[in-house]
Amino acid sequence: MTEPVDHPLVAAVKPLVDAMGAELLGPDQAQADDVVLDWEGEAVLAVRLPQLSDSLDHILAAMERRHGMPLAELDRKTKQGVVRTLEARGAFSVRHGVETVAGALGVSRFTVYNYLNRENAAQGE
Repeated sequence: MTEPVDHPLVAAVKPLVDAMGAELLGPDQAQADDVVLDWEGEAVLAVRLPQLSDSLDHILAAMERRHGMPLAELDRKTKQGVVRTLEARGAFSVRHGVETVAGALGVSRFTVYNYLNRENAAQGE
């Protein structure tokens, strides 16, 4: 972003924008789908939200950082927890979401579906 980097609103929203994989822009660079944020009646910055497929990649990278290793190296129980978290965040509503997650976890699509089915069955009891 080349606009007001020292503005308090930028400092306040930057951690959230980074966590979402979004992009900060000057308000003059905003396009129709961007979110323009105002401060005391003045447009200060715009946020360009990522495409859903990019968001999934960003979420997977963040989960790897959180676990301190590639997701494929996690044990089965931890991988199941990752799948639960991803399901709660809507990862499987993205086209090819199951395939993308399976690749990141180093398992088959069938295994991801088994993790999902196991969780859904446990919730049903």
